[in-house]
Amino acid sequence: MKEAISNETNPLKQVPALEGTPLKPGVIFFRILGIVAFAEFIVMVILHYFDIAEGVFEYLMDSLLLSILSAPFLYLWIVRAVARRLKAEAAMTEAFLKAGAEEELLESEEKFRKISSSAQDAIVMMDSEGDITYWNPASEKIFGYSYEDAVGKDLHALIVPQYQQNAFKEGFERFKQTGKGPVLGKTIELSALRKNGTEFPVEVSISAVPIKGKWHSIGIIRDITERKRSEETIRHMAYHDHLTGLPNRLLLNDRLEQALAMGRRHRSLVAILFLDIDRFKVINDTLGHAVGDELIKAVAQRLKKHLRDTDTVARLGGDEYTVLLQDISGIESVTRVVENIFAIFKEPFDIKGHELFLTASIGISVYPDDGTDSETLLKNADIAMYMAKDEGRNAYRFYTTAMNARTIERLELENRLQKAIEKDELLLHYQPQIDIGTGEVVGVEALVRWHERERGIIHQPADFIPIAEETGLIVPIGEWVLRKACEENRKWQDKGLKPVRIAVNLSLRQFRQKDFVKAVFEIIKDSALAPEYLELELTESIVMKDVESTIEVLRELKAMGIRLSIDDFGTGYSSLVYLKRMPIDVLKIDISFVRDITTDPDDAAIADTIIRMAHSLKLEVIAEGVETREQLEFLRNLQCDKFQGFLISRPVTSAEVEEFLAKGGRFLTDRYKN
Repeated sequence: MKEAISNETNPLKQVPALEGTPLKPGVIFFRILGIVAFAEFIVMVILHYFDIAEGVFEYLMDSLLLSILSAPFLYLWIVRAVARRLKAEAAMTEAFLKAGAEEELLESEEKFRKISSSAQDAIVMMDSEGDITYWNPASEKIFGYSYEDAVGKDLHALIVPQYQQNAFKEGFERFKQTGKGPVLGKTIELSALRKNGTEFPVEVSISAVPIKGKWHSIGIIRDITERKRSEETIRHMAYHDHLTGLPNRLLLNDRLEQALAMGRRHRSLVAILFLDIDRFKVINDTLGHAVGDELIKAVAQRLKKHLRDTDTVARLGGDEYTVLLQDISGIESVTRVVENIFAIFKEPFDIKGHELFLTASIGISVYPDDGTDSETLLKNADIAMYMAKDEGRNAYRFYTTAMNARTIERLELENRLQKAIEKDELLLHYQPQIDIGTGEVVGVEALVRWHERERGIIHQPADFIPIAEETGLIVPIGEWVLRKACEENRKWQDKGLKPVRIAVNLSLRQFRQKDFVKAVFEIIKDSALAPEYLELELTESIVMKDVESTIEVLRELKAMGIRLSIDDFGTGYSSLVYLKRMPIDVLKIDISFVRDITTDPDDAAIADTIIRMAHSLKLEVIAEGVETREQLEFLRNLQCDKFQGFLISRPVTSAEVEEFLAKGGRFLTDRYKN
């Protein structure tokens, strides 16, 4: 039952077996025909792919029987044709590849030739013996050798300086053997030689190339002359003063440290000299910064010329120079150097048509007595220099410990001065001005004093005005003086006393304040003083600094009705061209020309010239510092208009001014006549 079910459900069991059953002739024919047709199709595809015997296709299609009969021969022919075709294509491919490689090589060589020809750097190729095999146009330009001169020559013999050749040969021998060297793959700086024998700096990069078992090399060489020159310029600018070319503070400190190290080893002395040009500010303000700069350069040149090569002259700024003396035998050697420096100032300096006579103040500190480090030595030399200035200028001073105490005292004085205005410690004294013709008091000059009540000291202007100018305190002090003087004069007039003009000195800083004219106007308005009773005194250095701006300010003040005078005339460098353009009313002859006017012909001639010039410009003349009757008579004979000085009166208080004004000035007039 199971077998019956299985046979019924399995279709394979229902198909008669083929094994042992002979095929009929018709079946065999059609099978062979199918195989041949399929083979022809394959042949057609192959022939079409290889593009051969196109006519065979038509023949095969037209005569199926022939294709059947000749198929074995045709297939053999096709195989051989295909083999030949494949071989030909392989040969063509190989030829094409070879031609392409040669073309690429030629193209690569052409690119290298173009690149190396246009390169700004020298490109040099060397064989295993160090002989040059390639030399680009830049190499010709840089070294001066043509391509023909260079190729085949030993590189080191051609461009390497004599003192570097041994090292070059040793390094190249190592390279020949190992292909390695200390400079390979690096960029280094060396010196090279041009054809004309000049040496110059280069930057070199070398690479190794193995060719047929030997080491060849390619070098790229750059001329860095300009770069080195620029670097040197930058380095010089960093360590030298831009105006004079002298070492600056950085280089001075470096050399000072070296000198101190040597001094410690050899137990030798090292000296620092601080030099400052006396009254340089007057020259700079009067003749202008261009003249001042030329003068600074001229002083620098003289200092370098008259000092030893081992000494260092530096400029730290302004008109200050520092001289470093090392390896000196004793203090006497320092003194001799200082005297030589003073000697260079005896000859005048001719700057832009101006003949300038200068003096200098010098401060000296010596290692190890005055300090063992650079900072202390520089500080102490600076202190000594200021002591030389305070004691009259045109002198030198060695540092002492007492000077340091004075410096500390000066700092304390500056701090106390800061509070002087707040504490109302400033006061005014007044020096009378006398008409030489009538003997009458016609004005007073206001002079500030500083009364430290806690210390019971009255400071003279010379004690604190320089400090005030350095710190800028001169501006509020100057404004206080101007306001107080106007208020005092108005008070005298309100008491019915004889009206007189009051003169007030101005500082450069005060005069250059942006709102100075407005401040003067406000003070006059607040004090209710008539402007014609106020006279403002300016030094030559003030009026000659930025002349056009000065003239504009002076004209504004003059338009208000204020009188204007030039103080200390003759000590600066005024130009008559500018002077006649300025709305000036009075010239004041400096005390330095009055002091010896009766004994020094030069002073007498200067005073006479000033008076004549002033009168020709319709200006009044006041002589300062008159102390003897002989001086007064001399000035009277020169037709000087007015004078002031100890001959008549020292500066006095406001109460004393009221006293002699109450007498109509007769008290002083009587003394003048006696």
